[in-house]
Amino acid sequence: MSSPDKVARRKEKLERVAKVFGPGKVIPAARTVEFLELILSPGDRVVHEGDNQKQGDFLAEKLAQVDPKKVNGLKLAVSCIGLPEHLDLFENGIAEVVDFAYAGPQGGRLAELVGKGTVKIGAVHTYVELYARYFAELRPDVACLVAIDADAQGNLYTGSNTEETPALVEATAFGGGIVVVQANELTDSLRRVDIPGEWVDFVIESPKPFHLEALFTKDPALLDETRILMAMMAMKAIYQKYLPKVLNHGVGFNTAAIELLLPTYGEELGLKGKACTHWALNPHPTMIPAIESGFVEAIACIGGEVGMEDYVASKPDIFPLGRDGSLRSNRFYGQMAGHFADMFVGATLQIDPFGNSSTVTADRLAGFGGAPNFGAENRARRHLSEAFLRAGAEAHAGDYMPQGRKLVVQMVETFQGANKPTFVERLEAWDAMKTAGFEVPPVMIYGDDVSHIVTEEGVANLLLCRTMEEREQAVRGVAGFTPVGLKRDHAMVASLRDRGVIQRAEDLGIRKSDVSRDRLAARNIHDLVRWSGGLYNPPSRFRNW
Repeated sequence: MSSPDKVARRKEKLERVAKVFGPGKVIPAARTVEFLELILSPGDRVVHEGDNQKQGDFLAEKLAQVDPKKVNGLKLAVSCIGLPEHLDLFENGIAEVVDFAYAGPQGGRLAELVGKGTVKIGAVHTYVELYARYFAELRPDVACLVAIDADAQGNLYTGSNTEETPALVEATAFGGGIVVVQANELTDSLRRVDIPGEWVDFVIESPKPFHLEALFTKDPALLDETRILMAMMAMKAIYQKYLPKVLNHGVGFNTAAIELLLPTYGEELGLKGKACTHWALNPHPTMIPAIESGFVEAIACIGGEVGMEDYVASKPDIFPLGRDGSLRSNRFYGQMAGHFADMFVGATLQIDPFGNSSTVTADRLAGFGGAPNFGAENRARRHLSEAFLRAGAEAHAGDYMPQGRKLVVQMVETFQGANKPTFVERLEAWDAMKTAGFEVPPVMIYGDDVSHIVTEEGVANLLLCRTMEEREQAVRGVAGFTPVGLKRDHAMVASLRDRGVIQRAEDLGIRKSDVSRDRLAARNIHDLVRWSGGLYNPPSRFRNW
């Protein structure tokens, strides 16, 4: 559709709404379905706000109730397919195609519906890739967003979890689309204006606050000695060696263990002030002891975290705060900070013998979120750092042109469950490619981007591998008793170990007696509350005292 056509259609829709609901931007919640049927046309591209923390659940529920005779063929674009209603749209005959980045909670159902032909997938994106396309060829016709507070003029306060809202609203408002927002409360006085009312067409006061998941709360009580061993090996082999100052950690327990070991083991290794000073990270509660111990200078937040509001407000030197004391997160900017960091540490569901990894399996289209951008060697980076230079010296030793190198670490246990190996000869992403009709397998992080793999068996430094055969044996050498590990060439693995490509715990001077939960700066959620001086207020499901 040409731009003039789109502008004319937008004007016609707004006039139609005005005839039914009158002037103004406030729409009664009880008439939301009727309202959506007025602003939507068959084939529209609808951006729905739903990331891995906050969800526009009220608008999703009402969107799934529109009459498919009036509204159909929608092209849905959503960061996270996190609600059943997102897929109800397809089973109800309202939507046809989805573009997304992550589908953790609905990944199994999505795979099933794709197999039946009920859902067509445009592409599995990264977050920033999807946002970028909203400004190019995926320009939204309608955006359904969320906010904490709104006023009658459409000004929005998004709260600590600003996250993706600015990107979605700007792409829509300046692309000729219609912006609709569900707000927890309509008020005359906002604490802060995160989004100006001029960019917002309609606001609806939701009957209940939008769903917000405490995704980044990891209970230290669940950290076992295997994870502590892996964390200690990673800190000795990677953190102490390269001294990365700017880091991004994933959301799992493996990196939570590292965060909780910084004030203890990290102090022993001499990391304080030399490494781990700046972070691209959500406000992880497990970072509280490291912050209180003086390890952290600044954290660029990608989102927020339930219960961390008061603690964050007390640290204006660490977190980006508004004048009202509340966090200003931004997923787009946070991703950029992580993209140019010294190091990314993440995890995955499957790794093949060449280090390629994926969270998309034959029966689960989980997606990738931001990992492919965080976990990509950034060849566009030009600023130098100690870690960047050290990694580059290993990766490009002997090359004509000296280069730096980002550290990309995959940290996984060899088995996800009793009979579910993490290391596989062939990624199930190949099967998903056929099921979903992709042209290439949906790989999360390509093997040649990975610098290190850490398992309970040891650390594989892939920067030191000079051939694909060496890379393969380095991966097999830390794959334990998985089928991939059992096929290792023992002589070659021994040679790689002699060269320091593979390092076991004993090679790093770590004894079994060194590995203990006593090393954790906090051993349960209550300890984190104490470290915070009582300012951390964890959700009730994490309280056992």
